[in-house]
Amino acid sequence: MTAAAPGGGGPLPAGPARPLPERPTPGLATGAAAPEGDAVAVTGVGLVTAAGIGAAATWAGVCGGRSAAASDPGLAGLPVDISCTVPGFSPRRHVGRRSVLTQDRFSQLSVAAAREAVADSGLDPATWDGARVGVVVGCGLGGVATWEAQHRRLLDDGPKAVSALLVPMLVPNMVAGHLAMDLGATGPNLVTATACASGATAIGTALQLLRDGSCDVVVAGGGEAGVTPLMVTGFAQMGALSRRVGEPAAASRPFDRDRDGFVIGEGSGMLVLERAADARARGAAVRARVAGYGASADAHHLTAPDPQGTGVLLALRTALARAGVMPDEVDHVNAHGTSTPLNDAAEAAAVRKFLGPGPAVTSAKGVLGHTLGAAGAIEAALTVLAVQHGTVPPTANLTHQDPDIDLDVVTGAPRERPLEVAVSNSFGFGGQNAVLVVTAA
Repeated sequence: MTAAAPGGGGPLPAGPARPLPERPTPGLATGAAAPEGDAVAVTGVGLVTAAGIGAAATWAGVCGGRSAAASDPGLAGLPVDISCTVPGFSPRRHVGRRSVLTQDRFSQLSVAAAREAVADSGLDPATWDGARVGVVVGCGLGGVATWEAQHRRLLDDGPKAVSALLVPMLVPNMVAGHLAMDLGATGPNLVTATACASGATAIGTALQLLRDGSCDVVVAGGGEAGVTPLMVTGFAQMGALSRRVGEPAAASRPFDRDRDGFVIGEGSGMLVLERAADARARGAAVRARVAGYGASADAHHLTAPDPQGTGVLLALRTALARAGVMPDEVDHVNAHGTSTPLNDAAEAAAVRKFLGPGPAVTSAKGVLGHTLGAAGAIEAALTVLAVQHGTVPPTANLTHQDPDIDLDVVTGAPRERPLEVAVSNSFGFGGQNAVLVVTAA
């Protein structure tokens, strides 16, 4: 059986190609570059991943290039029993005692990442105008751990054993609700669900809220905690997960000729976004800027990417056009790179066709696994850090690059080079495509 990870899936005959312009044309039809006053600055970054708790730990782990995948006792007895989970995360310590009773793990991880991002930004929720602060979070699954645990209670002990908090703990929108309550943010409060593009879609939505004047500050990102027996079994049944259960640290291997699927992970990535003029006025340190966003649909298959990359090309062209950037100006691509055969091949073909051989490419999923709805936000945050530090992290486990993937994929060690323009790609089931353009501050 052939299937694929989010953004990749079972084979389907290729449809007809739809011609698109070869270069972006700024203007109203594609989205003109925003004037300086509308440029969006990243002033805060928060990360909670399998590489560690905090942006510094995650950045160090990704630059170190060692996979965080390991055998997972909670998955014992399943066909695939490996995962990338957050080490040492204590909801009581990192979020608060009440969160243990009221929040699913996907919300707990997100609150922790958001608190770090806000602290990093130098903003104080006690003094900001909450009505001008928005929250946008991407999530693909919601509280699946709560769902599974409470369903077991229903089957084993009957209806009276089911928690009265079942529904508010599992519905996806509650992650944004918890962030708003924690931060006193009473502006627009949204959750985006575009499968594994959800986190990138959230950041793109935040960009629009800032540019149209709806908010002065937006806390945006993604959170997911889908490492549960049912979810893992579902992905395994699709053929999406790597079967290298005997060597978990080598299982996730984006762009490698021997890749056979992804390793499921969990985590959260959050950014604090402001208009650049506002950040400058308060003397904030700007890590990088989000300059453009493009979204599209393959309209092709439930899980498989369009092998011709038509939707990916449209998202890339739209994002670059809205950023006022030409393809040959892109220095770095943080690839979706799931380690599934179809997804990696389709993404590589589209990137090569539109951006050429120049950009230095990496995929964080070799280290962090695939965090589903959080992946786009985590990888956007890593792209911000790459631009800030002038460093492209290596792709873990890339021993023999697939000869059909004609890209400059960074391996072995981080590559230091000036990065003025970078792209972060995210794709999801249903043909959801989201591309963010990040530029130097």
